[in-house]
Amino acid sequence: MTTSRADTSATVIDHILDRLSSLGVRHLFGMPGDYNLKVLDRVVAHPGVEWVGTTNELGAAYAADGYGRVNGFGALLTTFGVGELNAINGVAGSYAERVPVLHIAIGPTTTTEQAGSAVHHTMGDGDLDRFARAHRQVVCADAVLRPEDAQSEVDRVVTACLRERRPGYLRVPRDVALGPASPLPPLERPDLKSADLDSLEAFRAAARARLAGSGEVAVLTDFLVDRFDARAELAALLASGSLPHATTFGGKTVVDEHTPGFLGLYSGAMSRADVRAAIDRADPLIMAGVLLTDHITGKFTHEFDPGKAIDLGPTTARVNGVAFPGVPLAAALTALAALIEERRRPPARTSAVTRPSEGSSATNVLTTVKNSAAALTRTWCGRLIPLTQSYLWKALGETLRPHHSVYADSGTVLFGSADQRFPSGARFVSQPLWSSIGYCVPALLGGQLADPVRRGLLLIGDGAAQLTAPELGVIGRHRLNPIVLLVNNHGYTVERTTHGRRAVYNEVVRWHWSGMPAALGVPDPLVLSARTPADLDKALARAASTTDRLVLIEAFLLKDDVPSAFLRMIANRPDKAKWVP
Repeated sequence: MTTSRADTSATVIDHILDRLSSLGVRHLFGMPGDYNLKVLDRVVAHPGVEWVGTTNELGAAYAADGYGRVNGFGALLTTFGVGELNAINGVAGSYAERVPVLHIAIGPTTTTEQAGSAVHHTMGDGDLDRFARAHRQVVCADAVLRPEDAQSEVDRVVTACLRERRPGYLRVPRDVALGPASPLPPLERPDLKSADLDSLEAFRAAARARLAGSGEVAVLTDFLVDRFDARAELAALLASGSLPHATTFGGKTVVDEHTPGFLGLYSGAMSRADVRAAIDRADPLIMAGVLLTDHITGKFTHEFDPGKAIDLGPTTARVNGVAFPGVPLAAALTALAALIEERRRPPARTSAVTRPSEGSSATNVLTTVKNSAAALTRTWCGRLIPLTQSYLWKALGETLRPHHSVYADSGTVLFGSADQRFPSGARFVSQPLWSSIGYCVPALLGGQLADPVRRGLLLIGDGAAQLTAPELGVIGRHRLNPIVLLVNNHGYTVERTTHGRRAVYNEVVRWHWSGMPAALGVPDPLVLSARTPADLDKALARAASTTDRLVLIEAFLLKDDVPSAFLRMIANRPDKAKWVP
């Protein structure tokens, strides 16, 4: 893999592309504009990076984000002004959810800048740094490149992205991008697992004291475990004591959901009773990479006290609120695994929050009755009754396979799908913190290009899909073959349920989705529809067996039907939430 160039014709943009290539970035997303056209010639000629043109710059930012979640780093290139501002919402989402992405904005030449010319894509006042200043609010590092230090500034920004797991921004005048670059040694990557030894030892002592004589230890995991490359260390901790554990929306599939001790999805009062009891009553609760947001806490209805937890952040661990800086997630998890091993002992009693074993007669009878009832419903009523949210997500859960990567957009599809238990190996991508609707169509494009071996399964509502549907054409252009499950309930159902059940602002224009893939240029798409449970079963089975092209399933649901998990959340009154001031 290219890390540097020895030829004298290398340019600054070549240096940027070489750095990206060395990080495993094989695709660069974006759109052409007159300021960046000559630069794109260098991109197209680069041996290690392929240009992927999207239908707009916001789609490029979302695609780079999806790529970065799967690959570990993503990148987009836009034109100055209008292009970079179109992308900034996607970059902000990467900042919120800790995804390392490099945004390269190519602008007017330094001569134009110095002359203060009123050129297009500006405010006409000669201030060409205005949009760079705007980006400083949503990136961890930024630079306006100048010939004398362009390469070192590139390396500084990229290194910050790697260290912080957040996006960076480069404003590059066109002449600087095409200016000469010198050969440089490989980029030194920051070590995300290296700990301050004194601080680590102090944390270990505090954690040992906290665990001594404690009750039922439980673990809550979130997306930062994934971003800071600590999955293996988390798995080792969970295995060290068969600890009961749950995940959040953002952390779903960070752990294998079929390991002993896995409880399910935790979201405060929205959780199932057994999950909530295990997490809220844990003594202590180990929080692994958890960010306590409204969605993952069921609107702040969690009952555990974060100040009494063992709280493991990206670079700082806390015990009973005392901070130990310089102790990253992976190192803290490894230390805790050893401590849990120390205190392992045979259980003296059955925990009140432990699920019944699979072999218990009561469980088996209940499961048999439920399965029989479900089978009768499918056989006798499946062709007659309308499709419901509860049936849809249960059927989807049964369809999932280990090689699937599920992209769940914000809305009912997130609540319904996250509640299902995924098979070992399946992956889940969502954006529960930033929650920008339409994100998952381009994110699927990026994720599939980053890992084409896995099959993408996109879950999205009809309202959200209207924002970014044109990127389906780009997915088709690159011969990707995902399954797209589009929930058509004629508008913004989450908003309807929250407020304005029949308000005009929660309605959307009704698109003819069956013709949309072909209209967008997707080659030979398979388009199916489902209005009943029987229709859905047939469509999912056919989609699973059709792997040579894009499959769109349009699932029709009633306007007011929502997943039970979402109903549990909206029933929570914020004024009764323990942690809301």
